[in-house]
Amino acid sequence: MTTVLVAHFITAAVAPLLVRLWGRNGFYALAVVPGLATVWALLQLPDVLRGGTRSESTEWAPEFSLRLGLHMDALGLVMTLIAAGVGTLILVYCARYFEDSEPGLGRFAGVFVAFAGAMLGLVLADDLIQLFVYWELTTVFSYLLIGHKAEAKESRRAAMTALTVTTFGGLAMLVGMITLGEAAGTYVISDIVADPPAAGAAVNTALVLIMVGAMSKSALFPFSLWLPAAMQAPTPVSGYLHAAAMVKAGVYLVARLTPAFGDTVVWQGMALLFGVGTMLLGGWKALRQFDLKLVLAYGTISQLGFLIALLGTGTRAAALAGIAMLIAHSLFKAPLFLVVGIIDHSTGTRDLRELSGLRRSMPATFWTTVLALASMAGLPPTAGFAAKELAFGAYTHGGTLDTLVLAGLVAGSALTVAYSLRFLWGAFLDKEGVRPTPVHAPGALFLTPAAVLAGLGLFGGPASGWADPFLAVYADTVPPGPHEEYTTHLALWHGWEPPLLLSAACVVGGLVLFRFRHRVVWLGNRLSFVNPERNYRRMLAGLENLALQVTGSTQRGSLPVYLGTILIALVVAAGVPMVTGRLWEGPSPDLRLWDTPVQVIPALIIVITCLLILFVRRRLFAVILVGIGGYGVAALYYLQGAPDIALTQFLVETVSLVVFVLVLRRFPTHFSVPALRGRRIWNMAIGLATGLVMASMTWFALAGRQEPSISEGYEAAADEAGGYNIVSVLLVDVRAWDTMGEISVLAAAAAGVASLMFVRRRAQPRKAPGGVMALSVTPAPEPAAGHTRPDLGDLRIAPRNLHVKPRWERTWLPGAGNLPTERRSIIFEVVSRFLFPVVMVLSVYLLLTGHTDIGGGFAGGIVAGLAFIVRYLAGGRFELYATAWVQPGALIGAGLALATGTALGGAVFGGDVLAGGDAHISFGFLGEAHLTVSLIFDIGVYLLVIGLILDILRSLGARIDEQIERDAVHVGETAGAEGRARAEEVTS
Repeated sequence: MTTVLVAHFITAAVAPLLVRLWGRNGFYALAVVPGLATVWALLQLPDVLRGGTRSESTEWAPEFSLRLGLHMDALGLVMTLIAAGVGTLILVYCARYFEDSEPGLGRFAGVFVAFAGAMLGLVLADDLIQLFVYWELTTVFSYLLIGHKAEAKESRRAAMTALTVTTFGGLAMLVGMITLGEAAGTYVISDIVADPPAAGAAVNTALVLIMVGAMSKSALFPFSLWLPAAMQAPTPVSGYLHAAAMVKAGVYLVARLTPAFGDTVVWQGMALLFGVGTMLLGGWKALRQFDLKLVLAYGTISQLGFLIALLGTGTRAAALAGIAMLIAHSLFKAPLFLVVGIIDHSTGTRDLRELSGLRRSMPATFWTTVLALASMAGLPPTAGFAAKELAFGAYTHGGTLDTLVLAGLVAGSALTVAYSLRFLWGAFLDKEGVRPTPVHAPGALFLTPAAVLAGLGLFGGPASGWADPFLAVYADTVPPGPHEEYTTHLALWHGWEPPLLLSAACVVGGLVLFRFRHRVVWLGNRLSFVNPERNYRRMLAGLENLALQVTGSTQRGSLPVYLGTILIALVVAAGVPMVTGRLWEGPSPDLRLWDTPVQVIPALIIVITCLLILFVRRRLFAVILVGIGGYGVAALYYLQGAPDIALTQFLVETVSLVVFVLVLRRFPTHFSVPALRGRRIWNMAIGLATGLVMASMTWFALAGRQEPSISEGYEAAADEAGGYNIVSVLLVDVRAWDTMGEISVLAAAAAGVASLMFVRRRAQPRKAPGGVMALSVTPAPEPAAGHTRPDLGDLRIAPRNLHVKPRWERTWLPGAGNLPTERRSIIFEVVSRFLFPVVMVLSVYLLLTGHTDIGGGFAGGIVAGLAFIVRYLAGGRFELYATAWVQPGALIGAGLALATGTALGGAVFGGDVLAGGDAHISFGFLGEAHLTVSLIFDIGVYLLVIGLILDILRSLGARIDEQIERDAVHVGETAGAEGRARAEEVTS
């Protein structure tokens, strides 16, 4: 089973390449994988008939009772055959439906196959959380498939509607699954079904939420609005997702849990109420549609209600009828959608008011449609007839509730006959006043998938007796109903019994409804007081308006107000419990004001700088004071015996200070509005309260400790990892997952900073005479008074492609030659040139010794970044381009790749993700080196940090330099123009 799933997702990954190479014929190759999955499923049939099952499981999170498990029984086999078998035929259909010129065809193929894999994972999953993951995968893939024509507003809207509705149901279902798993003590579905938890408020709530998820996925009322809108999708999507796969997910979930909870009132009541109601409403609305796909869409909604009602009833007879109808529905609804695609391709329209005479011009398509419609209407000798007869029989001998349900099913079946006749008449028969529709006859391969499915539906009726033992394997897991006096069987002929009479009544009722269809449409338009789609749009518009009002009232653009609100909430939420009562048991720990009096000095510096920040008016002074406070914190770390953390804090504070200074160049020197005295007092009060609360929380955390400190195991962890620096071991071994997340955040931050600075309107090149593209180059402006024009050479314009190392003349700092004379400092240039290699060697030393001594990849990367900062400050942006000629993005990507490769390498060679290892390697006379796998991980961190700092320098340094230069040029040009204008005035 795992191989089947992996094969689907691998095929999905290579599908775009196959379609690019072979065009639409690549769909034939893609159909091989689900085809082989179908063959594999058929080979499991003998074992399933004997009551056997197939299971595979891998422990995922044992402490939370979670595992990755796959389980196949009779129900799973049926759904596998539907998902894989129908998927195979529809992929073959795609090879003739699409043209090679179809935009995004490769992407469509990959997503389609990935959806098939997700659907198989859903029906084979044996863990509630794993099932939910596949459930949401089908939601995302269906969103992409429905919105395939992204340029069309209707497609985007339909995809978003489907995503919103099904995601809402999925989230409700997730809460229900967690509740059910906790109540049962396990998340393994097969265990829950075999030994369901006792009924109670928690279980009933869980079942309601799970049923809501199933209803949203299977488009039951009131969630049915997304399915008709999804008809904007290409026809293969409708034929697969909306007939055989996605909409069956909710039906499958109900069928999976009914053996355990079929006798629960809320489960049975919701299934019957919403199932029968949806069957009637969907059938009624199908009679009012003029688009052939919409007729089938509302018919699908009606049939899904029928299936939910049958499979949620909780009796053996209804379960047997439900699984038989589940198969029959896939065999008649999928080919009908494919027929609509054929008609649309052949005639250019799906409007039944414009179609006429196709019975003569498309006879093969006509007879294929007749077979599928006969099964949908429940006419003998089709699979649909056998399943419907059994469904009626399941409620014939029951009480009042069964009688009401039976009446609803009969009425819904009569509507099914009516819209089946309307589809046949609208698509193929002659109409008065409508000229025969011109047709481009479909090819044999185009029609074959639909004909095969319709033929299987016809064959399913006579073969129903052979299928009964197989389907009974699932039905036997559901206990018989209170009125089931005998065991029911699936068969084409049950004798002259009430179900046969009810089937005849359905046919007669459907003929009457079809005969008076015009009056039915008129009456339906008058009675359609509720338009779900309109109400959905209004609800979204109201929600958006409410969000705007709330956002406008609370998000006023004041960062101090936001921060103050957060801190006040923290003080209230954490301070009240601390004031009202003790938070720990036992004696309180001793209070020490300090370990050494020297600690008072940096503490006073921190307090004084924080107070001074409230009174300074210049931005630069405020930034410097913040930096001094940060250095004070680093000093405290050092005095507390944490040199690693102190070094990192010192380096980060230095880089932050430089970044602030770079940004402040584009800000006014003073704060725009001086803070009022009352505001300063209020800020001090909030800060003081927050500090007291945080200090108290730390105190209470120490006082409330009940277990030994985890630091007692640090030394053993360091020995196991082959390191001596506990801090480094924690970062790259014990907490390597956290570090992976942190460096990923750093990469995202770098991308965000770059995007804010580098986004610009795309330049529009002008055309030279003769149609040749040309670029206008503006000569360099004249230098301002007192300045000397730099000899820019090839670097008059900043290089856009930094993959090529610029060529420079031999000098101390080559880029500094492009700076104005008054901005240059020869001493600074010489010192920075001498220091740069020394600092880089120091950074490498910190990188290599991090596992055994003070340092590490993060500290080494920051030191290297500081070296580049010094060269940038000494030589300007051109010096930065010359020194750091490698793209920052390449360094960030290489760092992430190394870290990720180390993680995956641990899984391959060590058995666990991020598994470590160490070795002592001799280098001859150079001595012996202690190398660890964590060093590779640390190198990745090192490269990523350097890339981040370079990206910040390019964005906030070089880019702002360019803006300042452009502004200066603009000011000079403006001043020159004004001067020339005044001179002309004086002259005139």
